[in-house]
Amino acid sequence: MAKVKKRSVMPVYAVAAVWLYFALFSNLYALSHYITAALVSIAAAVIARGIWPNKEFELPGPPKEAKEEKEKEPEKAEEPQPAMDPKIEALMKERDRALSEMRRLNDTIEDPDISAQIDKLENLTSRIIDHVAAHPEKLSQIRKFLNYYLPTTIKLLNAYDRMGSAGVSGEHIGGTMKKIEDMLSTIILAFEKQLDSLFEGEALDISADITVMENLLAQEGITGNQL
Repeated sequence: MAKVKKRSVMPVYAVAAVWLYFALFSNLYALSHYITAALVSIAAAVIARGIWPNKEFELPGPPKEAKEEKEKEPEKAEEPQPAMDPKIEALMKERDRALSEMRRLNDTIEDPDISAQIDKLENLTSRIIDHVAAHPEKLSQIRKFLNYYLPTTIKLLNAYDRMGSAGVSGEHIGGTMKKIEDMLSTIILAFEKQLDSLFEGEALDISADITVMENLLAQEGITGNQL
């Protein structure tokens, strides 16, 4: 708490009142008169100070000295964040680019069935890359996905969008668009298989744990039918 002293103004008023009295009701033409007025005014000031003393108030917040010391303290530098692996950083940029392009195509392609399939592809792409970002040791497992499956899928969707926007129906356009429509279901299966393969090691570990647990329970005479 900071303390603030407020000086009383009453001594000043008392001195002014004394000089005003002498000026109005007494003759101030000799030095002795001024000395008398000065002595009386000093006495009045002392008496007024005794009756109306100075007051101290406490204000919220730290004292001025403490505040100044705090302001002098150097600001602590923020701890630098650990740098992201450049390979993972590039992977996340590729994810953002691919998802952004899929969403753009999804907005322009009006066919509801194709739009639903693009939704699935977006979801699978995000889950695949996010899993690898959390487990960088699996990056090598999605090389084919990144280098061929994903860019080719976006290329096919762009072709489908261009042909659908051409405003012309014909053997070549209609036939190509039909092939792309049929291909999307197979691409979704390929993406799902890619995601599933990323959990292969974990599935084997869990299977091994289950086998060990079953053997231990069997030794205790506990079987699945009893649980």
